[in-house]
Amino acid sequence: MIELNVVDETSTLKAVILGTARSSGPVPTIEEAYDPKSMEHIKAGTYPKEEDMIREMDGFAQVFHKYGVKVYRPEVLEDCNQIFARDIAFVIEDKLFHANILPDREREFVAIYEVLDQIDPTKIVRPPEEVHIEGGDVMPWNDHIFIGTYTGKDYSSFITARTNIEAVEFIRDMFPNKTVKSFELRKSNTDPKENALHLDCCFQPVGKDKAILHKNGFLVEEEYQYLVDYFGADNIFEIDKEEMYRMFSNVFSISPEVVVSEKSFTRLNNWLREQGFTVEEIEYNEIAKQEGLLRCSTMPLIRV
Repeated sequence: MIELNVVDETSTLKAVILGTARSSGPVPTIEEAYDPKSMEHIKAGTYPKEEDMIREMDGFAQVFHKYGVKVYRPEVLEDCNQIFARDIAFVIEDKLFHANILPDREREFVAIYEVLDQIDPTKIVRPPEEVHIEGGDVMPWNDHIFIGTYTGKDYSSFITARTNIEAVEFIRDMFPNKTVKSFELRKSNTDPKENALHLDCCFQPVGKDKAILHKNGFLVEEEYQYLVDYFGADNIFEIDKEEMYRMFSNVFSISPEVVVSEKSFTRLNNWLREQGFTVEEIEYNEIAKQEGLLRCSTMPLIRV
């Protein structure tokens, strides 16, 4: 049996689901794209090739093996993009939440049955239908749970709005002893530099007390300021619009001391090293073209 345990973003990782780029299907049409960055690359003819994405994900898997992490991969579904494991489920404490994702992605959840079969069924939670939530918007952080959301009346017109206010209330009810703090995120269907698809596209904690942050990803200045005050201005690495677009905040922590990052993120990687982190640099630039990066591709099961 898998004893789920995730209470933060950075404790030592013991088991994780890493998505797969195998049989990820043909280049989507513009109408099929879920986000503005994918659309941009479809239009430009620069959408990532499957063999390049497989190579990048294999490089990520090698880093996990180096640190002794148990890695699960989904069953490969034909012509199905299964790269972003974080979208379909997430773990808080000892519960795995089955995300209510876009309906045509439901089979991606079923494809992780190797993991689901090893979890106590009472620990697998399917939120009610009105609760829209994806793992990229959910960050457990000790006594807090940070959640990205969008509550505008035009919510339904954004393919990029993935987590609603009902989800925030649902998580609040599930974890009454935690501070559930929600953040209104900037959404755009057409401009990837003005779109925070998930909370982890504009914010992520690293180490024990530091964070990567992009101010323009937040619609409400006080909510952005909450994170600045919480972590302390000296502990924050502020990224600009171009760096947010390149997914600088979507790195992944294997432990409080070890961060996996894209090798081209020079400014960030230098800062991390200055703060005493070990930075495992890998190539992940092709996957970034789908508006997702390292955190999006993973779904931690056990951190200790």
